[in-house]
Amino acid sequence: MRFLRQDEHLPRYPIRVAYDDPNAAGALAQGVWEAVRLKARDRDVAIICVGTDRSTGDALGPLVGSRLAETLQSTKIQIFGTLDEPVHAVNLTEALTRLNRMSPVPFVIAVDACLGQVNSIGQISLHDGPLRPGAGVNKQLPPVGDIHITGIVNVGGYMEYFVLQNTRLQLVFRMARIIADGLAAGLDRRLRSGGEVLPFPACRPAPGGP
Repeated sequence: MRFLRQDEHLPRYPIRVAYDDPNAAGALAQGVWEAVRLKARDRDVAIICVGTDRSTGDALGPLVGSRLAETLQSTKIQIFGTLDEPVHAVNLTEALTRLNRMSPVPFVIAVDACLGQVNSIGQISLHDGPLRPGAGVNKQLPPVGDIHITGIVNVGGYMEYFVLQNTRLQLVFRMARIIADGLAAGLDRRLRSGGEVLPFPACRPAPGGP
């Protein structure tokens, strides 16, 4: 897939691909590489994958984070949010605080599931600017990321929590693999040997958290 451009330097956002497109991971990889090359420059990269494994639809982020923690195991790229240590509504602010205390502050790529129209299910999008997590379920959470990737896992507009909990795992799993593989390939040119992936440290769960 060839991306249309506003000019010869900048990709046009959002970049959208269907999860079952044979070139989906490649299209995401190109978009990620261009965004990081032009916007991150010399900054280190961190990836924050938002979601919880207690809801099938909302498990997209932790599934991406866990796959990246394996794929990027020999790199210095920071991975926040895995199945073992998810980043969700309860501990998101703490995760962002830890990110902002890093010196220098890294370039952040955010990943999250979202709900949309029925004919958009399975679509993956790369956007410029921060993610607004929780917007689909009417939660007020802080924005995350310099760029972000979302995957539409089910239909929005009615009983969002129930819809997320009854989303097919097969769809979410396949979308997570595409996103993780696209991110890994897109960041390949920025990877430096000798480091380790540093998963997000455990946060103490708050009462009633996901």
